[in-house]
This record gives sequence, structure tokens and C-alpha cells, in this order.
Amino acid sequence: MMEREEEQPEIKVTDKRKFNLDGSLREGVEIEAAKPKEETPIYEPTEETVKTYENAPVAREAETTPQIEEIPETDEFDENQEIPGAEDPASFVNFLSTLATNAAAALGAMPHPVTGQRSLDLDTGKYWLDILGMLREKTQGNLHPQEARLLDGLLGDLRMQYVQLIRVTEERLKQQAAQKFSANDILGKK
Repeated sequence: MMEREEEQPEIKVTDKRKFNLDGSLREGVEIEAAKPKEETPIYEPTEETVKTYENAPVAREAETTPQIEEIPETDEFDENQEIPGAEDPASFVNFLSTLATNAAAALGAMPHPVTGQRSLDLDTGKYWLDILGMLREKTQGNLHPQEARLLDGLLGDLRMQYVQLIRVTEERLKQQAAQKFSANDILGKK
């Protein structure tokens, strides 16, 4: 028998990693700057949406919840005054910012802080609105005037956005139902 020599294929390995094991940039590697994504609004509120705010469930709920006293205006209060402790990462202002960011991300107003993707989750948005509302109620009278204004402003803006999204969603569902069913279908006629 004759032994046959088999040809061994030649394998070439190219290391395409951009960094060395110590974390430094490899020679000859250039890193391109990330291109910023254009943010497009998810919805455009109409005048009808704004006018129907009073008919929305959150608006009615806000009317039935106990109203928090107005923040008294004093001569000593300076609106440009910095909120005490705002620089502290564990401050109340930063805590509010975290909650508001979660609510805004759930309502699709901004990309999710972790995934970077925009999504719309009305149930989660309502949850965060309820948390902010509870926080507002429980901290009544215990906040710096600017902290109270910030909380009221965030809650008001996010509630308005939630109501607008509910209205837009309802309109879309009505349009889909109108396209899917005729008047005779709805009335049970043949």
C-alpha cells in the first residue's frame, strides 16, 4: 500500500480586536465616533387631545385625589436659589429625576436608559405616575419649596403626556375597529 500524503489546508487567523489585553488601544486601530441618532416624536398631540384632558381617567383621578396645599410664597424665597443637597447623588432631586426618567421612558418620550430603544408601555407609565403621586402626597409639607415645585411640575407634565397617549391610542383603536367592521356588523344586521 502506498501512503498518501494529504494536503493540509493553510489557516490564517486575523485578530480583529481593537484593544490589547491591558485595555489599551492596539496600534493602527482608529475608533469612529458614534453618530447621534435623530429623535423623532412618537406622537403629535392635536387640539382635540388637549381639550379632552378633563375626560381622561388620570385627569378625573387627579381631581378626586386630595389636593396638596399650595406652596406659600415668602419674601425670603429666591427662585434662583439652589436646592439644598442637589449636588449629592443620593438627593431627593436626583431620586425624582430617576423616577421621572423611568416614567418618560415607559411613555416613549425618551429612549430607555438601559436599552437605548424607545417603547410605549402605558401600564408601566401609569405605575410610575402613581409612584410620583404617592410620593407627592406623602412628602406634603416636608419639602423645600423648589423640590415641591419640581415634583409638581414633573407630575403635571407626565400626566398630561399620559393622557395624550391614552387619547391617541383610543383613536387608533376606533379607526382600526371602523376599518375592520361595518355598521351592519356592529348593529347585528345581515
